[in-house]
Amino acid sequence: MIDLHMHTNYSDGEKTVEELLKMCEERKLEYISITDHDNCRQYDDPAIKNNIFFSGKIIKGVEMHALYKNRKYEILAYDIDTDIINEWHKKYYSEEKLIENQKICGKRLLEIFDKMGVVYNLEDIKWPQRPTEYVERQIIIPAMRNPKNKEIFREYDESKFGLFFRKELTNPKSPFFMEPVNMPEHKEVVDIIHKAGGKAFLAHPFEYNFEDTLGFIDNIRKEEELDGIEVFHPSAMFDNKKDILYEYARKNNLFISGGSDYHGKPKPDIMVGVGRGDINISKEFLLEWYKG
Repeated sequence: MIDLHMHTNYSDGEKTVEELLKMCEERKLEYISITDHDNCRQYDDPAIKNNIFFSGKIIKGVEMHALYKNRKYEILAYDIDTDIINEWHKKYYSEEKLIENQKICGKRLLEIFDKMGVVYNLEDIKWPQRPTEYVERQIIIPAMRNPKNKEIFREYDESKFGLFFRKELTNPKSPFFMEPVNMPEHKEVVDIIHKAGGKAFLAHPFEYNFEDTLGFIDNIRKEEELDGIEVFHPSAMFDNKKDILYEYARKNNLFISGGSDYHGKPKPDIMVGVGRGDINISKEFLLEWYKG
């Protein structure tokens, strides 16, 4: 069993690298990739450099934000030169820029709240302690908890923050839409992945709630070709979505990857290796494209 999509506290995950490696060993995973957002600093962590915790194979990976026609989504990269990625990431994701982005996003979101009549209290907002944290979560969840905002947030609550993030904050048609801040275009992201010797996989296509998911994949591939698709992911394990992605990948000669998208407390229902309990990814898909 493999898990090629996990996060630590080097981005928006809860666990340390050591804690995550121990969990992967306990699950008896054979191959893993720790795909923190937009940086590869996790691979300089002593727990990996002096690894005594995980007996399987670690594939160096990262999950990178990208834009296509003002829509934000993510691309997973595997088997990369982490030095190249870490050098490039300073252009968009240095600690100073991340902190500045948090301030811009926080200000924009509160302006949206004021425009929509969302009731909030600045004292309830716990501003991020780390540059890699999402300021949106810290602002939106306290507002969702306020019963005065029930009609505005409708069916969304704290447990559906991820859905709200995808369907509202990143959707240009939503009144909650926030213009992306300091983010690279699709072509640039795929280019740097290939420059780093890696393979680029579109992450969790059904997570974004596009009106035409396969059409979106077609369009971004016209701009810069992908190497593969993340077929196995919690967002694709119902309504035949996994099978739809599998068929698309095979038809278009794209490689297949998959993972739990483990974060810890930010996604408490997701477990390492199995997602919500229904993911069991065969290493055979990995060995089609990974020869390390």
